[in-house]
Amino acid sequence: MSIAEAPVTARDSAIQQPQRVAVVTGAAAGIGLSIAERLASDGFAVALIGRTPGTAQAAADAIVESGGAAKGYDADVANREQVDAALAAIREDLGPVAVVVANAAVAPQQPFLEMTLEQWNTIIEINLTGTFNTVQSALPDLVEAGWGRVILISSSSAQRGAPKMAHYAASKGGQLALTKALAVEFARTGITVNTVVPSSIDTPSVEKKRADGKIPSAEDMAKYIPVGRMGTGADIAGAVSYLASEDTSYVTGQTISVNGGSFIG
Repeated sequence: MSIAEAPVTARDSAIQQPQRVAVVTGAAAGIGLSIAERLASDGFAVALIGRTPGTAQAAADAIVESGGAAKGYDADVANREQVDAALAAIREDLGPVAVVVANAAVAPQQPFLEMTLEQWNTIIEINLTGTFNTVQSALPDLVEAGWGRVILISSSSAQRGAPKMAHYAASKGGQLALTKALAVEFARTGITVNTVVPSSIDTPSVEKKRADGKIPSAEDMAKYIPVGRMGTGADIAGAVSYLASEDTSYVTGQTISVNGGSFIG
């Protein structure tokens, strides 16, 4: 019996019904892992996709140990063949996809005048084309079911700009436009498409940049955030949980900024 065929637990419903399947890319660590953990606690069977072999399964194992339903898959979202293979395996193991969270991204810093075409293309391929690959590969399941949630994880860099990150900001801006286009195109199908825009979130990648001296300390950054602290992966996961729920059938094409009030986007 696949996870998708197993009945939900008593905490979810007394009625026996299949679990909905949620796919999260870039889910082995950071924001993606927080999202996967939250969706599992919400009762979804979560498929975690990661680029580094074995990391997504290790993260999924920890979710299962905590009582959730999860399984890991290896795929580089920039590689369409790998994405299609992962989605095929997810359908076989867990069932048809109902929720897609396109989170996988990289965010290097490079001065624009020193940026090579190869560097530009790499970021666009992972962050924007990777989103296209993931969503397009999964979307037929949502259309067939007449219900679905597509959630893109963008960045405040797309709203206010970011020095030395033109390629990253452009890729994330593309996600905002893609959200609007897909929301309109699939508005009559029961599918909603929305974007969560994080800002000043403390993640392992941010910690590495801090250790390398590329960004200020968490304490210094918090001084410029109205709520007085940096955000966490759980803050982003809370917004995703809402957008993935039954409560958002009339919420589509929207951008939800999770930024502690640091700016109005």
